[in-house]
Amino acid sequence: MDIRKLEDLLRRVKAGKTPIEKAIAQLKSLPFEDLGYARIDHHRSLRKGFPEVIWGEGKSSNQILSIMKEMKSKGQNVLITRLDEKKAKDIQKAFPKCRYSPRSKVLTYLIHPVRSEGKGTILVITAGTTDIPVAEEAVITAQFMGNHVETLYDVGVAGIHRLLSERERLEGARVLVVVAGMEGALPSVVGGLVDRPVIAVPTSVGYGTSFGGITALLAMLNSCASGVAVVNIDNGFGAGYMASLMNRI
Repeated sequence: MDIRKLEDLLRRVKAGKTPIEKAIAQLKSLPFEDLGYARIDHHRSLRKGFPEVIWGEGKSSNQILSIMKEMKSKGQNVLITRLDEKKAKDIQKAFPKCRYSPRSKVLTYLIHPVRSEGKGTILVITAGTTDIPVAEEAVITAQFMGNHVETLYDVGVAGIHRLLSERERLEGARVLVVVAGMEGALPSVVGGLVDRPVIAVPTSVGYGTSFGGITALLAMLNSCASGVAVVNIDNGFGAGYMASLMNRI
């Protein structure tokens, strides 16, 4: 239940259209619901304006389906990250209208249309093609949270002219998410070109001394460009979520 649904319920009680007993029944499980293996935070929409997100790894298909059913009963849209294709197929049998992206391993299920919340465009940029799966996680998350999102892929520093040819798009975005592996240089370059927030996402793409993304992470944390914030390695979801919060302000 989000704030709009709660306000509607209270108005219906005040107008005498919904009995108090029925309203109490709806509110009884509002803070959270204990399924034994998971405690679903139904209050999160009221606190943060966005429902709980399901982490797909480590959960069985049946566990995920049970969580989805409880969220559906509360009228909440569902976003699942890090979901493999086998589990996605199991879920699609029960929820045929859900949408799955194999590249990003993200599944979405809409109970109601996504309401537009963003004030401008979020631009998601990658250094290379191999960074796209992480970028797509950010894209879907930001779209799911009600933002207009555009993408600019494969414009890394190995051919910087590719990025510089898109200066107008860089300057027109309200928030920029920059995804890069290897040496992780691209967010610093972008941060030096724009006067908007840049969220840097290190990826685990790279040869041995990239250390699974640690080299890119440290490079981004040590960026000399102002206005660059960094999320964890391969955390496209975190970047999309943060960009959405910034784009609402």
